[in-house]
Amino acid sequence: MADRTTKLRSVREVTPNLKFQTIHGYRRAYRIAGSGPAVLLIHGIGDNSTTWHTVQTMLARRFTVIAPDLLGHGQSDKPRADYSVAAYANGMRDLLSVLDIDRVTVVGHSLGGGVAMQFAYQFPQFVDRLVLVGAGGVTKDVNIALRIAALPGVSESLALLRVPLVLPALQAIGRVGGTVFGSTGVGRDLPDMLRVLADLPEPTASSAFARTLRAVVDWRGQVVTMLDRCYLTESVPVQLIWGKQDSVIPVSHAHLAHAAMPGSELHIFDKSGHFPFHDDPERFVELVERFINTTAPSVHDHEMLRALLRTGIRERTITGPLDTRVAVLDAMGADERSAT
Repeated sequence: MADRTTKLRSVREVTPNLKFQTIHGYRRAYRIAGSGPAVLLIHGIGDNSTTWHTVQTMLARRFTVIAPDLLGHGQSDKPRADYSVAAYANGMRDLLSVLDIDRVTVVGHSLGGGVAMQFAYQFPQFVDRLVLVGAGGVTKDVNIALRIAALPGVSESLALLRVPLVLPALQAIGRVGGTVFGSTGVGRDLPDMLRVLADLPEPTASSAFARTLRAVVDWRGQVVTMLDRCYLTESVPVQLIWGKQDSVIPVSHAHLAHAAMPGSELHIFDKSGHFPFHDDPERFVELVERFINTTAPSVHDHEMLRALLRTGIRERTITGPLDTRVAVLDAMGADERSAT
């Protein structure tokens, strides 16, 4: 077997350092900190790498932690380009390659969870472990606001955020809503939703947001499911972390993914919404560190992959209570499949 020893550049500071790398003519922003085995943090739609700041700083005490701004987000370029999860997975491969990182534990939140799963599917030789946090791409259900935003012309209305006082008014309404809804999922998620909204008035940012959203969501919900290929993670350690009160991607998705991924571990944050790593970063980091410490890195075996692909998913590989197993099979039968 070829030597896949991880090559890491020494980065001793635990405070994330913003850097830029031009790949295929586009400037990619990323934050890097720490030293040791590599951990890749992938943010969600409309968000950016700063969402991981607290978690990245804590993990950097033991690991080299890379948090990129996905293309079209944060301080990365925002071209008229392919914003599919497959394209984002390619971008993660390219960034890791230029950083001389050959193996990584991939942590993905929301859209980033879908990108993480796609990355493991496309480039299994890079993946030590997967951590999926409130991950997109499990099945159709998604917040109605995202379904509406994916409709033709709706995302373009984000240009209204550039009109004076519109964004501050929405933020004020959101703060009132957060107080009214209190500890509900909507109340917990509103501050982060408003934070993401604040980054969208810039024309290229809103255009990139629209392209990204329509690549993964339409009026019916999420357009692809990873359930049909979760069985391919049989040899990959997988950890699922979800907020019980997630108002964006329901916690039921966590149970479906857990049932469809042999040997995965599931952790539910009872008092969290869509951002459990914001609500309780200490617990989040403790779980991720323990997961890395107690699991052996995946070993990519092409013969095993070939055998799994020939066999395909089997009902016996789906675990958990009967109603959950039935729900997984129903979702696979009803949902559209990934085209990749």
